[in-house]
Amino acid sequence: MNETDIARVQAYLRATLGNDRIHIDVPKRKGGSVEVRVGPEFLGTVHRDDEDGEVSFSLHITILEEDLPSVAKPRAGR
Repeated sequence: MNETDIARVQAYLRATLGNDRIHIDVPKRKGGSVEVRVGPEFLGTVHRDDEDGEVSFSLHITILEEDLPSVAKPRAGR
């Protein structure tokens, strides 16, 4: 992804998700992973796909189990 792609995807995510704290980091090295953060928290990676002249971007969100909150188990019959 180039810097224009990154800026456009970042603007789209901010507008769509209503959160100006979303930031996409420009990779430190060419071809490196493009990381998405919300504030200081790593959210996932975004990838560019250019197939048959159609360009799309996919967001892969990573959720570590250790980051998940505890929740009550649903009761049977609900």
